[in-house]
Amino acid sequence: MKNVVIYTSNTCGYCHAAKKFLESMSVNYTEKNVSVDAEARKELIQKGFMGVPVIIVDEEVVQGFDKAKLQELLA
Repeated sequence: MKNVVIYTSNTCGYCHAAKKFLESMSVNYTEKNVSVDAEARKELIQKGFMGVPVIIVDEEVVQGFDKAKLQELLA
C-alpha cells in the first residue's frame, strides 16, 4: 500500500480531477488543503512549491495532475 499525500486548494480544478482519479483507482490518500490549513501551506512552501496540486506517492513528488506518472507510481 502506497502512502499518498495530495496538497490541494478549494478553487483548483486539477486538484478535484486528481482526487477523483485517485478515488477511481481505489487509492487512499491524505488531503492537505492549503486554502484552509495554514500548516499545510507552510509545508508546501518549505518543499519549494507555490502551486497545487502537489501529489506525493511514497517519496516521489508529482507536481500538477500527471495521470500517466501517477499510474506508473501507483502500479
